[in-house]
Amino acid sequence: MIFGKCCCMGLFIRKHNFYSSDIANEDGHDDEEPPFQYIPVDASPPSRSKTKCDRLLESIMLLREGLESGDMIFQFEQLYRKKPGEGMTIARLPDNLYKNRYRDISPYDATRVVLKKCSSGDYVNASFVNMEIPGSGIVNKYIATQGPLSSTCEEFWQMVWEQGCRLIVMVTPLIERGRSKCHKYWPNVEESEKYGDHLKIFSSYESGNASMVERHLKLTNLETSEERDIVQFQYLAWPDHGVPDDATEFLNLIGQVRKHRSSCTDPIIVHCSAGIGRTGVLILMETAMCLIEANEPIYPLEILKAMRDQRAMLIQTSNQFRFVLEAIDKVYKEEIVKPLVPIDTEKQ
Repeated sequence: MIFGKCCCMGLFIRKHNFYSSDIANEDGHDDEEPPFQYIPVDASPPSRSKTKCDRLLESIMLLREGLESGDMIFQFEQLYRKKPGEGMTIARLPDNLYKNRYRDISPYDATRVVLKKCSSGDYVNASFVNMEIPGSGIVNKYIATQGPLSSTCEEFWQMVWEQGCRLIVMVTPLIERGRSKCHKYWPNVEESEKYGDHLKIFSSYESGNASMVERHLKLTNLETSEERDIVQFQYLAWPDHGVPDDATEFLNLIGQVRKHRSSCTDPIIVHCSAGIGRTGVLILMETAMCLIEANEPIYPLEILKAMRDQRAMLIQTSNQFRFVLEAIDKVYKEEIVKPLVPIDTEKQ
């Protein structure tokens, strides 16, 4: 999961004939796709005379050129959506099929979250996604998951408890264009609700605006009487169609996520409806911001490949990928995030 060490000039992807993807709006289909062959344009290591800042700026210039020419979007469209050779057999067992919101959006067997103590079994449609930030010693831990169904809230909260998660980021409304995107898996303010045999949620606080809602929840294990405080951010500024016109509100959300992450090492749960589209945008965006802080180059296609090697189909559409590329450029240009280490003495 190290991004800055390979393919310093990006990736050239040999084109194969393949179908036109129609996984939009977080709906799925069962078609398989052929593998793609990755050929580095320039596999030589970066010049040792360059500072980290030079290589970071160079990567941003490549990003801008790729956006302007359309080459980076083209390469995104050729990138495999599912890692070749990774199995999804557990998700497709008869006893687990009903737990999947979409029939073809499943976790890999190798990276799925395995429940230890749940009445319905060990399966939940969720994947561990760990993103290493070179040069910093940081590994940002995520659990990318679908929006719970009415029948899978117990599994969701059991996962929260077992993984010690204290932050949930919800990147979808409950209803979108008249369709259910996620079941309301938390109680109203000043109310409590029981999930499964031994977990209870109490909602103590809710505040927000048209862009984002912040909720404070208390999760109690009724068997041990242990209590944990959970914060949930629900992002609402994503339009029904397409992507936001401006990344400002989305970047504010990422800022809140990073602020909370600084005080804990447990995974952050991120979900939209299927747990791949907007969820993937958030993971790539936070990763890029951390790379800027570490004075490391940003190669979005390499980052996305590392993400999809852990959960299939993360970032679904070209519009979503373009949006996050433009947001990365905005963060760098406006110095929303700056390198944390002085760069004039950093030689490679």
